[in-house]
Amino acid sequence: MRTIGIVAVLGWLTACLTAHAQTSTPALPFTSANIHLGVSSCGGSSCHGALEPWPNSTVQQNEFVTWQEKDPHAKAYKTLMSAESKRIAKNLGLNNAYEAGICLDCHADNVPEARRAKGFQITDGVGCESCHGGAVEWLGVHVSGQADHAKNVAAGLFPTEQPLARAKLCLSCHLGDKDRVISHRIMGAGHPRLAFELDTYTMTQPAHFRIDADYTKRKGMPDHIKTWAIGQAVAVDSVMEAMLDPKRNQDGIFPELVFFDCHSCHHPMSNVRWEARDGHGIGPGVPRLNDANLIMLAALLDKADPAMAQQLRARTKALHQASQKGHEATLTAARSLRELITPVINKLSAMRFESNDLRGLMSMLIERGQKGDYVDYAAAEQATMALSSVLDAMKLAKIISEPQYKDLSGALNQAYAAVEKDEAYSPKQFMTALQAFSAVMTRT
Repeated sequence: MRTIGIVAVLGWLTACLTAHAQTSTPALPFTSANIHLGVSSCGGSSCHGALEPWPNSTVQQNEFVTWQEKDPHAKAYKTLMSAESKRIAKNLGLNNAYEAGICLDCHADNVPEARRAKGFQITDGVGCESCHGGAVEWLGVHVSGQADHAKNVAAGLFPTEQPLARAKLCLSCHLGDKDRVISHRIMGAGHPRLAFELDTYTMTQPAHFRIDADYTKRKGMPDHIKTWAIGQAVAVDSVMEAMLDPKRNQDGIFPELVFFDCHSCHHPMSNVRWEARDGHGIGPGVPRLNDANLIMLAALLDKADPAMAQQLRARTKALHQASQKGHEATLTAARSLRELITPVINKLSAMRFESNDLRGLMSMLIERGQKGDYVDYAAAEQATMALSSVLDAMKLAKIISEPQYKDLSGALNQAYAAVEKDEAYSPKQFMTALQAFSAVMTRT
């Protein structure tokens, strides 16, 4: 079961933002024009480099130390020195990983030289400005003591508290985008498989903030379900965008295989686990597109907008079928599917997920699994994290008690165990775990 990394308080967002405000996000820190000063500009002892949280302070002030000692992002550059990275670089024909742009783009704050100030060091890895944006414009406002969060954002601070902005930022590396392309060649060279879900990864990050009355006044109350939902929608949109990009959707005579379900090809021959699924209608022995995020998104829409869920499933199946017909047919189907995603993001951004929606959403996720939507590993993995997000939201909304949460978490751990090792995945084991979780949920 994932570890809850921040202390949250009850409540939900008190106002719905307009669709335009939510779908229009600032340039990502990697692509904006702002100069990056380096982590030393944030790490002073009187700024965010205190060894311990300051008493009676609205900001803990030890954020730099938390990042440096506990956050894997701080060690991202050092990973490029490992034996595994050397092997990947060699397989890709690179001199080394720690100087190659294709590696540095996600393992460091690899902005162009012209946007690096004197104190900037690429060896700092994924540092403060990788997420919060180049500080040259907003640092003065930030330290003035006269600005609130809105003024910091207006000056150029990236709004990581907004689910859509955070989704686009995190997925730019954890899934890839037009500026940081992740391909099947990288995976074939030995890079670990990328698996990401925005809410789960947000919650398991070592928190360098404290959600209290001051935080919610400045940034609003975090919403597990909105974060999860928008993360799924942005992931789908990113993949469709890549599939429609002629620079990213082919590799010689082959399609770009990173869009496909890894495990439709890669698993031990002795692990016979293929099962029919109506959602794609493709027979055995055929590579199929990875539709795990689409499955999650459709399950959410079953609750939020059943008609839109039906459209999404129909166009998803059409995309699967088109992939068996040819390149142009696939592009046409991908284009049709992507046309739905912006309305979906608009709807999710404007929605307010109330407490009474959560139990219904949990039931819907379980029901879709019982109908066979999660027979593939990637879908089972995403479903497990989705159940965890809804469970946490139910706890915060006091729909379930602490003892009930503990019982449900223990049951959900069986699902986590079933998806712990992808090459050993058994649909039967996962279904057994899902049924056990459902049984505990029914008694709750």
